[in-house]
Amino acid sequence: MRALTTDLTQTERRPYFLWDEDVSIVELKEILRGPDSPRRQQLLGKMLREARDVDVWHFVTPAVVAEALPVLGRRLGRRRPFWEFLIHGWQDDGLLDR
Repeated sequence: MRALTTDLTQTERRPYFLWDEDVSIVELKEILRGPDSPRRQQLLGKMLREARDVDVWHFVTPAVVAEALPVLGRRLGRRRPFWEFLIHGWQDDGLLDR
């Protein structure tokens, strides 16, 4: 397995929040920017559950999170209320489309 890193510019290493996946940062970006699939949902859910919220934006946009949130809800565990609060707040403020 590749080494873990908190430095998200080290694209050939694994991001710290995918401690159980041998997926590099560059591979993760490719998967998350690709078409919807079970693998994409799995990795997006893990990232939203395990990563610091400021690090999520290195990989996806708020619009991507908003679109995926209804499907990913069960994968987010205790982080689900946080993401719902954040996304719904931005939608209520007109910063993000519903």
